[in-house]
Amino acid sequence: MATQLSESKSKAGMVISWEALPDGFILEDDPVENTSQPLLAGALRESLEIIGYIQPQMLIASNFGLCATLDGRFTAKAPDWVYVSATKEIVSNRKSYTPNLEGEIPGVVMEFLSDTTREGYVQGEEYSSKQTYPPGKWFFYEQILQVPIYVIFDPDGGLLEFYKLENQRYKLELPDENGRHWIDSMGLFLGTWQGTKEARTGYWLRWWDVDGNLLPWAVELVELERQRAEQEHQRAEQERQEKERLIAYLEAQGIDPNNLPPSS
Repeated sequence: MATQLSESKSKAGMVISWEALPDGFILEDDPVENTSQPLLAGALRESLEIIGYIQPQMLIASNFGLCATLDGRFTAKAPDWVYVSATKEIVSNRKSYTPNLEGEIPGVVMEFLSDTTREGYVQGEEYSSKQTYPPGKWFFYEQILQVPIYVIFDPDGGLLEFYKLENQRYKLELPDENGRHWIDSMGLFLGTWQGTKEARTGYWLRWWDVDGNLLPWAVELVELERQRAEQEHQRAEQERQEKERLIAYLEAQGIDPNNLPPSS
């Protein structure tokens, strides 16, 4: 029997309970995923891993079931990216996550807009406030889970919609003068970046620290190290050439460069 933590009523009069994933329940594969979505999600996690940001109690996942039971009917939504700052138990291979029962509610959920022509796509699901079962994602995140930040990103056009929960409603937030959004729970800025990674050229979501420094990807660190090594090589080569010119000058003056008088 599923473990039940508590019950409450939403604004819509819906009874909400927080229960574990039922035995034998199979989470549906996301029918709208395309090749870009795993790359986008992986890039967000990669830069956090590189700086040692991710702690064992955190939950950062993609296409991962967030669970709730509504009027006795179990439901799960799988955002393209989710961040939970603290879980009650460190589990290496989670199949799903039930907020309140297993830890804090997610601090951030993200959806990446996909190919709307694909079979199985639910038009406007990311914006759906449908309250009847199964509820739309917007309603689920805003009214059921009450996730503080909901991000909808169009990787083709580069549009980043950043919604903050205010008075139990999502409000669209404009970016700062640098085109970024501050996420207080993470202590990081989120914004868009255009370029190439893993053979994909286009728009990406990136992190910046509180000082405005872009958090790097591994390939960028490798390139920085290559540039540093190249600069060091050029510096050493310049020093060698200067030394050779000095030796040639001393010899032209009849001075043995290997037998110079000691400096006073």
